[in-house]
Amino acid sequence: MLPLADQVLELLSLERTPFWTYAISALLLAALALLLRPLLQLLGLFHRYYVNCQRLHCFPQPPRRNWLLGHMGMIEPCEEGMVRVSQLVAAFPNTFLTWMGPFLPFLSLVHPDYLKPVTTASVAVAPKDYLFYGFLKPWLGEGLLLSNGQRWGQHRRMLTPAFHFDILKPYVKIFNQSTNIMHAKWQRLVSLGSPSLDMFEQISLMTLDSLQKCVFSHSSNCQEKPSDYIAAILELSNLVVRRQHRLLHHIDWIYYLTAEGRRFHRACDTVHRFTADVVQQRRLALSCMGREAWLQAKQGKTVDFIDVLLLAKDEDGQELSDEDIMAEADTFMFEGHDTTASGLSWVLYNLAHHPEYQQQCREEIQELVKDKPLEELEWEDLSQMPFTTMCIKESLRLHPPVTIISRRCTEDIKLPDGRIIPKGNICLISIFGTHHNPTVWPEPEKLHWAELCTGRAEGGAGADTAALHRAAG
Repeated sequence: MLPLADQVLELLSLERTPFWTYAISALLLAALALLLRPLLQLLGLFHRYYVNCQRLHCFPQPPRRNWLLGHMGMIEPCEEGMVRVSQLVAAFPNTFLTWMGPFLPFLSLVHPDYLKPVTTASVAVAPKDYLFYGFLKPWLGEGLLLSNGQRWGQHRRMLTPAFHFDILKPYVKIFNQSTNIMHAKWQRLVSLGSPSLDMFEQISLMTLDSLQKCVFSHSSNCQEKPSDYIAAILELSNLVVRRQHRLLHHIDWIYYLTAEGRRFHRACDTVHRFTADVVQQRRLALSCMGREAWLQAKQGKTVDFIDVLLLAKDEDGQELSDEDIMAEADTFMFEGHDTTASGLSWVLYNLAHHPEYQQQCREEIQELVKDKPLEELEWEDLSQMPFTTMCIKESLRLHPPVTIISRRCTEDIKLPDGRIIPKGNICLISIFGTHHNPTVWPEPEKLHWAELCTGRAEGGAGADTAALHRAAG
């Protein structure tokens, strides 16, 4: 049988000379190398997967649904899913492993001692994981929520003036105005015979109304009439959560071919057009007036978030670009409305279930504003509301607006019991799981308001809960 090179020469009708023999042999070797390279890469990938599985073997995991899906669908973003998390935490009170499909592991951390090594690690060791956060990028860009490292630090320093007390204090009047609109709407609906109200929907509109005024100095009257911008934000918030729990939708080109992907794209366009118009108009006004005249015109008036961002400079005198300002504004509209509305809704829900505590909160606040209007209160005055403060904190413990955050370990991280989180793995920092951990919070599903505020349960649930609240700030 002829050698392979000779067979190729014969097939191509080429003369069997040393040159052609060597040339064909070289081409065949190159083709073999090209075929072997992806094969070796695939073998390396499987080897790393095998080694990672062996290193993760020390972490307990609940039974999988099947070999293909892993634990997908076991914890849905609903009440039943949160109940399932509580059950898992009771069974695995420190950490446990789950799988998205057959190849992607997630290590859930549900105890403060186990959260600490990850949350205190540097951003280089435990950066944000973009498997889920990345779904927000087409909407929020490179704002504080999605940025990392040097960019995050630079923007955080430039945004610090936005949280100065002198800037935040005038917002109280805006909050009161938006809340009064909501209350008037409730009274009108009740007078018309409405048997019930969707509290979260109503409060979401109120927080969006407040934020739009504080961020853009724009009043859309969204609590009383439809607003395309507000509707787009609400739709985007819902679509991002839905996408996280659909594995095929994680692939961009598949997602944007679906009806939900097209809706997401249209809603992004609506939000970006609104934000871009505000930023460009404000930038033009600043350029025409000049910085000093602009500042003079703003004296005695409420300074909004866009104003602060336009005037912000870093230590080198560098300003934020229009794209940076848009990203930060969109980020605050998203992060600010949903979390605040969720927290407020659960506080009101829990107070409604405990009318005696509701009355005590009411009396405490009425005593505080007896000699001073609400909008004139200083931060120090809020220390005179210990009962209301504890009720809010305990409600946030039981129903945290953000239930989980994720980090990807770029280096091995050692846990308190000596086990190692192998580098490359995603850690899920379960805020809800930690808050419902029976080894941290005795009777975690119970509201401990009475013990928190009276301190009667020495050494019991109330004392432990109060101590942890204080430690958490």
